[in-house]
Amino acid sequence: MTFPVVGMVGGGQLARMTHEAGIPLGIRFKLLSDTPQDSAAQVVSDVVIGDYRDLDTLREFARGCDVITFDHEHVPTEHLRALEADGIPVRPGPDALVHAQDKGVMRAKLDAIGIPCPRHRIVSDPEDVVRFAEEGDGFPVVLKTVRGGYDGKGVWVVDSAEEAAEPFRAGVPVLAEEKVDYVRELAANVVRSPHGQAVAYPVVESQQVNGVCDTVIAPAPDLAEDLALHAEQMALTIAKELGVVGHLAVELFQTRDGRILVNELAMRPHNSGHWSMDGAITSQFANHVRAVLDLPLGDPRPRATWTVMVNVLGGDFPDMYSAYLHCMARDPKLKIHMYGKDVKPGRKVGHVNTYGDDLDDVLERARHAAGYLRGTITE
Repeated sequence: MTFPVVGMVGGGQLARMTHEAGIPLGIRFKLLSDTPQDSAAQVVSDVVIGDYRDLDTLREFARGCDVITFDHEHVPTEHLRALEADGIPVRPGPDALVHAQDKGVMRAKLDAIGIPCPRHRIVSDPEDVVRFAEEGDGFPVVLKTVRGGYDGKGVWVVDSAEEAAEPFRAGVPVLAEEKVDYVRELAANVVRSPHGQAVAYPVVESQQVNGVCDTVIAPAPDLAEDLALHAEQMALTIAKELGVVGHLAVELFQTRDGRILVNELAMRPHNSGHWSMDGAITSQFANHVRAVLDLPLGDPRPRATWTVMVNVLGGDFPDMYSAYLHCMARDPKLKIHMYGKDVKPGRKVGHVNTYGDDLDDVLERARHAAGYLRGTITE
């Protein structure tokens, strides 16, 4: 019996790190990538260059794959149904993935299964946004295009009908949501297999800068045990009710009045789970591989009291390799993960993980390393 081949659609850093997790298991990967320079295309041996939006390309790519999975949610749902009709296992499947592709569908389903979310509805034009605001506490209101947004793109916070005009220019439905009064953002990461086994990672705090994840602290500091269990249970319920197979990240708001509300869903390994590469017994990437192959899932518990992940963003200092000497000498326990990307201002090009028993120390080490690699810290 030969080892299975996992077909990964998308050549970004999530595919790169998922492939890395499969290497010790002897799992072979086949990659559908946009270009040979993409992050994962640099390290996977079997690479097909093509457009994931073309059904014929997807069908040809799927030949010889035992299962298809993704590092993004953008493959057209109808194409995934066609692959399933061809007998190719797709995980997560289209019935689940559509909830990560379409925010309107996601909100409707979460309402139906009783998962708490911000007040919301689909709006038709700027005047309808005004009506939505008047139905609640007024402006500001958050507007989101129902498809295609990520890392703060496709999201607007507006204070008037005039400001609300921009989202409608894209020609896609727009979701209006209340602007939640929250104390912090959290994330609950779970993994579920086809036969229903599921595991939950500790709930983490996710800190954003300009709409992009900057720092993740695992577990979330000072989170009451009952709220942590509530968040984990919500994520497990969502995974089960939506039929998710693989990794599910549930981005959350912790409100000032003590509630937990669902912000977004991602059905793939997620930035809020990168800490698990060095801080958990089994990483999110290893468990995603296990799940899509219906292997028993690994232990998600943390290895250390605290683990901190800080993203390394591109700045004006392109030669990050020269910074390794300082970072590695200063902190021998530091874990650096680079994605093989060209350095551009604001672009995620890697992340660092630190761990230990003193949260202040762990935070300082991670932030110093990320800042030094970026060039914003020089000593």
